[in-house]
Amino acid sequence: MTPRTDGPTRLRSLLFAPGNRPDVCAKLPRAKPDGAVLDLEDAVPPHARVDARPLVRHAATTLAAAHPEITWFVRVNPVPSEWFAADIAEALAPEIDGVVVPKVDSAAQVDDTARALKEAGLSHLHVLAGIETAHGVENAREILESAAVRAAYFGAEDFVADMGGVRTPASTEVLYARSRVALAARLAGVLVADQVVATLDDEHAFIADARVGRSLGYPGKLCIHPAQVALAHRVFSPAPEEIDRAGRLVTAYDDAIAAGDAAIVFEGQMIDEALVRHARSVLVNTETENT
Repeated sequence: MTPRTDGPTRLRSLLFAPGNRPDVCAKLPRAKPDGAVLDLEDAVPPHARVDARPLVRHAATTLAAAHPEITWFVRVNPVPSEWFAADIAEALAPEIDGVVVPKVDSAAQVDDTARALKEAGLSHLHVLAGIETAHGVENAREILESAAVRAAYFGAEDFVADMGGVRTPASTEVLYARSRVALAARLAGVLVADQVVATLDDEHAFIADARVGRSLGYPGKLCIHPAQVALAHRVFSPAPEEIDRAGRLVTAYDDAIAAGDAAIVFEGQMIDEALVRHARSVLVNTETENT
C-alpha cells in the first residue's frame, strides 16, 4: 500500500515523558527523537491527571514551537475512560502534530476521537492509535484504515495483560499480535512503532528486540528512556554497508535490464525484482533521512 503522505514520514523513535513532570518533558529534545509524546495516561497517576492537563498544554505549545524538527504528540486516556473528553478539550494544543489514543478497540473509537477533535477545533491533528488489547489486535486493520489515523503503535505489555498471559523475554507470546499489527499498518499505509523494552539497563536486550521488530516490518520503536532513542535510530536506520550494497545492487540490476537480462547473480546471490525493490527502499529512506 502507498504510505499516507499527510502524516509523519519517519518515526524510528517515539519517546514518552510523564505529562505531570514539566521538567522531564523539557528534556525530551535532548535525545533527538523523531517523535515525542507528553503522556496523560500510564505515566501519570490517576489522581494527578486532571491537574496535569494545563501543564501538558503549556509544555506542548512551548516545545512544538522550539523544536519543529520533532513530531509532537500528547497521549490522552482511552476513549471509554472518564478522562478522555476533558483530555481532548483541555490538554491538546493546536501547535502539536497529533494525539495518541491508547487501547483503541474499534474503528468506532477512532470516529469518537475525530468527533471530539472537531468539537475542540483540532481536526488538523493526526491520530496515532495504540493497538494493545485483544479487540484492538483483532480489529487492527479497520482501525488503522480509519481516515483520521496516521500512525500507530503495538503495546505488548497491555496486550498480554488483557489476554491474561505471561510476558517473557523472548516475546513469543506476542509474536502473532505483533506481526498482525505490523501487517495491518502496512496495508493501511501508516507508520507503526514497535513494542516497549522495559529493561532500561540492558542495551543488548533493546537492540535484539528492535531487530526482531525491524524484521517484522516495523520502522521504529517506542522508547521510555532517552538512552533508547539512539539505539532505536541505530537499528532502524540503514547501516553504511547496507546502503553501499544497496547502491551497487541497484546499479548492477539496472545495467542488466539495459542489456536485456532480468535475472542476475550479485555477490553470489540470485537477484530478482523483490530484492531490488528492497534495495531501492533502503536508498530512498537514506535520502529522506538526509534531507
